Amino acid sequence: MDKRDYYEILGVSRQAGEEEVKKAYRKLALKYHPDRNPGDKEAEEQFKEAAEAYEVLRDSQKRRIYDAYGHEGLRGAGFSGVGGFEDIFSSFGDIFQDFFSFGFGGGGGARPRTAARPGDDLLFDMSLTFEEAIFGTEKEIQIDTMVECEQCDGSGAEPGTLESTCPNCQGRGQVVQSQGFFRISTTCSRCQGSGRVLNSPCKGCQGQGRVRKRKKVQVKVPAGVDSGTRLRLRSEGESGFRRGQSGDLYVRLNVQPHEFFDRDGDNLYGKISVSVVQATLGDEIEVPTLDSRKTLRVEAGTQPGTVVRFPGEGAPRLRGYGRGDLYIEIDVKIPKKVSSKQEQLLREFADLEKEKGDQKVRKWPWNRRKERGQESGSDASRQAHS
Repeated sequence: MDKRDYYEILGVSRQAGEEEVKKAYRKLALKYHPDRNPGDKEAEEQFKEAAEAYEVLRDSQKRRIYDAYGHEGLRGAGFSGVGGFEDIFSSFGDIFQDFFSFGFGGGGGARPRTAARPGDDLLFDMSLTFEEAIFGTEKEIQIDTMVECEQCDGSGAEPGTLESTCPNCQGRGQVVQSQGFFRISTTCSRCQGSGRVLNSPCKGCQGQGRVRKRKKVQVKVPAGVDSGTRLRLRSEGESGFRRGQSGDLYVRLNVQPHEFFDRDGDNLYGKISVSVVQATLGDEIEVPTLDSRKTLRVEAGTQPGTVVRFPGEGAPRLRGYGRGDLYIEIDVKIPKKVSSKQEQLLREFADLEKEKGDQKVRKWPWNRRKERGQESGSDASRQAHS
């Protein structure tokens, strides 16, 4: 029977590279594997056919002969095809190992891993005063966490003792189980994949290399932080297992409100009250800032809601230079009670305003709409009677 073209079998072009050829063969080998097609003779033949095509096309010398002279050229060079399943698995076991993460045939190529495991990250909530958030501070906090065992220096072994090769996996870190044609490698349960076991585990930490303890951490809070800001302290989290890398500590900040200032980003906002006389005649008053006090000039005729800006008197910019601004809103305070003398003066003031003739009665838009509605209603009534 004439053999099929190897490129056709794998479904690749004659210009296909090594990785493309390997990928195509792996796909066919897994599809027609005998364990997936028990008793299917046709699948077995296709499995062998794909293996033979891959054997030729992956080998640069055999491929050159095949491209030049075809199957006859390979026979002349002494190539008679692949053998049985055992030959295929021993030759191409890496194909299945790469795809499934376990090996066919050899299965012993896995490298032992270290027993060390990283520690977890931790989160700590810290409360700050408004001033601490604005100007920055340094605080000491205490956290309950896993820390390195001082008795064994984190090794997990009793001082003066050593580790030995794991008798369960002979130091490979994995054990192999056979299931038909498959040989499945799994992590050794005794040494957890490290290939080493403790001859005498540390009594202080029972071989973990860490113990639970309360530790103190210094936290530097930069100027300009706000509620919700997270600070990351590298390697200040939970200590790792058996000298594994420590996790990180995240400090989440909550800033208490201020009695005068409100904050929006880098800008601060405040409100002061002035009397009607101050707003009318003008005045100079002192207002608080973050650092000291500033003079605010109330212009004559200042209206309620007027806002005065103080550049550079806001919060420090956390990710930049300089500071935001301070905005002070002026509120005109109307007295609820006045003395008889004050009332007399206010009435005299009102009379003078009337004499100026500046007060004009203004109708609100809803009054005009009401009037238009009444006029339209009158028109409609007249039309109904006409």
